[in-house]
Amino acid sequence: MKARLGGRSSPAAAISPITQPAARITQTILGIDPSLRGTGYGVIFAGKACSILLAQGTISCPAKWERSRCLAEISRTLRKVLREHRPGVCVVEGLFFAQNLQTALIMGEARGAAMAAIAESGIEIFEIATRKVKQAIVGHGAAQKIAVAKMVQRMLNLAELPAPDAADALALALAHAQENSRHGLTPPKRI
Repeated sequence: MKARLGGRSSPAAAISPITQPAARITQTILGIDPSLRGTGYGVIFAGKACSILLAQGTISCPAKWERSRCLAEISRTLRKVLREHRPGVCVVEGLFFAQNLQTALIMGEARGAAMAAIAESGIEIFEIATRKVKQAIVGHGAAQKIAVAKMVQRMLNLAELPAPDAADALALALAHAQENSRHGLTPPKRI
């Protein structure tokens, strides 16, 4: 104590500075809500103060198309989005438990086509559970899709409500940006 009061510091008295939480990392984030007939995607730039919409859309495949053609369209379109926007990270909707086995298999195929296209680019892929996204965006894990879309519209200051699949993809990207801006107890699941 005398050493500290006298202006001299001792090794035992040296105190390391308190570290502040890391500032929000600025990056371009691609969110993907995979589905065979309507895969939503959204690209945002997560800045220090706010997030900005760069692109959004739905990869729509008509019901008359065979599954293989839909899967090819999902991959082709996502490769184009990757080339245009060069995201630093991708976030996909986490796995869910479907009551219908056929639906689960088809959803898995669409998710696989999307993830294969993303993995080719070499960027990191994370997944976030749907309930966690809704909790982060709306504040309620069982929120309706329209509530998520309206909050996405508000958070990105959009003139119009985004299409449902694109809104879900944008919500994924926004939730990842929020998670990335603070130290969470559970880090995002990397795939």
